[in-house]
Amino acid sequence: MAIVENSLIVGSLAWFYREVVPNRESDKPPVLLLHGLPAQSYTWRKVMPALAEYGFRAIAPDWIGSGFSAKPEKRDFAYTPNAYLETLSAFIQSLAINKFSLVVQGFLASVGLQYALRNSDAIDRLVIINTPLFPTAKLPWKMQQWGLPLIGDMLTQDPLLVDRTLEGGSGFVIADKDLDIYRQPFLKSSAAGRALVATIKNLKLSETLAEVESGFSSWEKPTLMIWGMADPWLSVEDAQKLANSKPNVELAKLEEAKHYPQEHWSKEVGGEIANFLRRQVV
Repeated sequence: MAIVENSLIVGSLAWFYREVVPNRESDKPPVLLLHGLPAQSYTWRKVMPALAEYGFRAIAPDWIGSGFSAKPEKRDFAYTPNAYLETLSAFIQSLAINKFSLVVQGFLASVGLQYALRNSDAIDRLVIINTPLFPTAKLPWKMQQWGLPLIGDMLTQDPLLVDRTLEGGSGFVIADKDLDIYRQPFLKSSAAGRALVATIKNLKLSETLAEVESGFSSWEKPTLMIWGMADPWLSVEDAQKLANSKPNVELAKLEEAKHYPQEHWSKEVGGEIANFLRRQVV
């Protein structure tokens, strides 16, 4: 099934998103997929059609500041978790979807977890893929450098930053035709690099994850964690800890996958998600 590229103006911000719609009408809740850093919605290119084959409408936006969405100046968008939450809420409202399943992956996906925990009535099911979960999780040094004075400004203006990070985190070569799409925003304008610097500087990861940890104590929605076990940046121990503490949370392990499992293990990731979403809740 073909992925359609769309754009949507929400307030003063332009959202770019990719979408796949099933061939037949379905009453199944749609699936919203949120990417991490420094990726974009293109990271879900192989997973989305698999979901549509099982009757799920799949929607994957580029976060504001990422991919082909707007990259406003800091005076117009704070790049804080609360700013991201507000604009994500407005985007979802503009799509007119009241109930959906949420898939999150990577750094910045912690904001997606905040959204789910604050808006649990809107969430049918939750899928977490290699995402920081507890305040002990830290940004990898590679990403921390993007927020350093002067050094970060220089590093984030290099389009090859995307290549090095996605391939370094996944542990495998990504095809040039795919890297060309990931690089495009950095080649078109310096705004992509400036937005990435602002995001890193204002991520407030420890504060966000303290809220996430607290929120999961009362979380009751069916939840699947898919974990690349060879992730160089996030340990499976946190995922195992969460799965052990909650009967509604399960953990699927991909032994050879690393930080971006959807890039090279898309068949397994898509299958796990589809089976989880189709399963009857006991």
